[in-house]
Amino acid sequence: MNLHLSVLDQSPIISGHTPARAVQETVKLAQAAEALGYQRYWLAEHHAVAALADPCPEILLTRVASATERIRVGTGGVLLPYYSALKVAEVFRMLEALFPGRIDLGLGRAPGGDLATAQALSNGQYSAADRFAEQVQDLVGFLDDALPADHAFARVKAMPAGPAAPPIWLLGSSDYSGALAAALGLRFAFAHFISAQGGDAVTRAYKTRFQKSPREAAPHAVVCVFVICAETAAEAEKLAACVDLRRLHMAQGLNTPIPTPAQAQAQKYSERELAYIHSQRARAVIGDPRQVRERLLQLREQFDADELMILTITGDYASRLRSYELLAREFELQ
Repeated sequence: MNLHLSVLDQSPIISGHTPARAVQETVKLAQAAEALGYQRYWLAEHHAVAALADPCPEILLTRVASATERIRVGTGGVLLPYYSALKVAEVFRMLEALFPGRIDLGLGRAPGGDLATAQALSNGQYSAADRFAEQVQDLVGFLDDALPADHAFARVKAMPAGPAAPPIWLLGSSDYSGALAAALGLRFAFAHFISAQGGDAVTRAYKTRFQKSPREAAPHAVVCVFVICAETAAEAEKLAACVDLRRLHMAQGLNTPIPTPAQAQAQKYSERELAYIHSQRARAVIGDPRQVRERLLQLREQFDADELMILTITGDYASRLRSYELLAREFELQ
């Protein structure tokens, strides 16, 4: 089947397990994803979130790349407003030197945590990403040694020098990053798992408005989808109960790990809470392999996506792995 599937891993911390275990499970899942035939493996950046273990994907990326051989590895993404464009360019030039032809640089502009943490990360100067477009252009310039001659840092060279630099993807859940990616001639990834409405229009607009650049001759769009796949639809629903409770905790301002199946089954909900949980289900694809396959193919067509990236979180690490195994078998990835 001519469809690439990839993995987005947020390194979830399940209740009763340590962050170190979550990181170990990320490495194990990456190795499995490579064996199963997934195209690329991206790592997300979050800060001070009790349910997610990875604040520095560019570091974890080196471990994942070292533990695999062929699968592309990248960030989904580096939260650029926190960092110097030159420093990010240097980090990813080094990664490209270490793992030639396997590195993806995905960039985001969200805080990846609460406002107090964002301020702490930026020495009290977090600016809600209002310089993101300028930072992206500077980063491209440093990576490609192509800053304009009148740029203040035109003589600065990002090291290690070399003929190749990783492809850049702008990540977004609104029209901003799609429009910027089109204008700059970069790749684009839409976060359907964050925003279930309007992403198809954003992604199609990106493709329509794409401007050819020295980096990309044509647009390339990925849609990131939250998926829980199990042997039966009933089993998938049981697994999804953990994520339902986690999303309710987030809405209630509770910073907690991913609930276990036992915790999810024991939870009692009010009608208002059940209504909220139901409202969030549009952001997920849940079911048996056939149901999930059909829905993913619908999303691919709806978005005119070149690739689908799958994010799966459940209340235990074995069922998360099994979900990816079932998808790979259903789509005949190997």
